Amino acid sequence: MAIADVPRAEHWLRHVSYYRLSAYWLPFEKPKGQPGPRFLPGTDFDTVTALYEFDRRLRLLLLNAIERIEVAVRGSWAYGLAQHGGPHGYLDAALYTDRRQFHDNLSRLAREVGTSPETYIDHYRKTYDDPAMPPVWMVAEMMSFGQLSRWYSSLDDRALRNVIAQPLGLPEALLVPILKHLSIVRNSCAHHARLWNRGFLIRPKLPNKPADLAATLEPPAGNGPAMLYNSLVLIGFLAGKVDPSSTWVADLKALLATHPTGHLAMMGFPAAWAGRPLWP
Repeated sequence: MAIADVPRAEHWLRHVSYYRLSAYWLPFEKPKGQPGPRFLPGTDFDTVTALYEFDRRLRLLLLNAIERIEVAVRGSWAYGLAQHGGPHGYLDAALYTDRRQFHDNLSRLAREVGTSPETYIDHYRKTYDDPAMPPVWMVAEMMSFGQLSRWYSSLDDRALRNVIAQPLGLPEALLVPILKHLSIVRNSCAHHARLWNRGFLIRPKLPNKPADLAATLEPPAGNGPAMLYNSLVLIGFLAGKVDPSSTWVADLKALLATHPTGHLAMMGFPAAWAGRPLWP
């Protein structure tokens, strides 16, 4: 690997670490066991750090969109359950398909309510003792995205799940696995993990409609991990539903144009992807 500026490289290795950076030069390595130099000809340290910076900006962009999607799901979940059963109707075990899972979810949530430093939760604890749990619109704000996904997916009433899904523009049968997938993507972003070329074992379920969304998605090849392309398409679609004025897809395209190598196939992008309907 060519290193034009040794002090700069030392700074990167000290402040980012050899191990973290090694994930970004791995695509430039020759297959193990192949004789000769370790790296492909032309590999330089500046390209590796540019790829790292591209990935960092990509994570921030995804967090921006997933935040809006997550907030919309929180609001729709709380509104749907409050309309269905009142402020504390979500505590009715009969609403859920699996009583054991419901009690596990409730126990976890109750522990968090009991120790939460949030002002609104502290006010509820000091003001009310029956029921011990706050109303649905309060607990919706303190749940993790993963928790919210589990509470939503465990609802037994399909019609209620569809009421909650309606503002997102997808039926509940699709939204449930998509939210599980997006919670994994979101956690990868939040924990600063490599994102651009990674595969996800929890795959989203791909919609057959609306037609423009289906035509933009790429059918998976085999049963391997899901690459990022379809996640980006789904995030762009959902971001547009919760904020019709969103420029997120255009911002993503602008970022993709800065990819240091332009090899978007490693992200799962198909050939001629930019001509598909949801890419402006």
